[in-house]
Amino acid sequence: MKSELLQTDIILENEKVLLIPFENKRNIELKEIIFDDEIWKYMGMYVKNDIDFENYIKHTLQQKADGICYPFLIIDKATNKVAGSTRYGYLNHLSQKCEIGWTWYGKAFQGIGLNKACKYELLNFGFEKIQFKRIQFSADLENKKSQRAIEKLGAIKEGLFRNNYVDAYGKSKDDVYYSIILEEWHTTKKEYFSEF
Repeated sequence: MKSELLQTDIILENEKVLLIPFENKRNIELKEIIFDDEIWKYMGMYVKNDIDFENYIKHTLQQKADGICYPFLIIDKATNKVAGSTRYGYLNHLSQKCEIGWTWYGKAFQGIGLNKACKYELLNFGFEKIQFKRIQFSADLENKKSQRAIEKLGAIKEGLFRNNYVDAYGKSKDDVYYSIILEEWHTTKKEYFSEF
């Protein structure tokens, strides 16, 4: 695995989306789309005001500095606007795996194909450049929309993790886990991402 790539400025793009490192000064533009309770319903946290926003930025950057994740800003190339954020998380160098998640989009950027374009770039770079052996995804058991989106990526459903996280209101929540592994990436890429 080429872990050193996670210490560089990773920029990924295709005709629909541009992913840039989260610490870019454009992260302030997230403020235009972040204050929406629906975004945070299944995220284990919430962002309701300027203090929450500052804490979100600070916490995300601290997790990157600690080597826990590599976060990105998502730019919609059609409008050149910041559309949301995503990341490689739960980075495990010894086991050569990560989780793609913590993904959210402002309301205007949902359902327009950005998610698939974004996930393609992360998967392709993750498997072909960083050389992860496993990339996993998770979604709250109640979040059927996210589960459908993950299934559209060709990820294999692996099972239910009970009481997997505590949400922002102190309630234990269950997650459904999925994965794609290196050995199946080329087939998955052909079957699910032929447009790229």
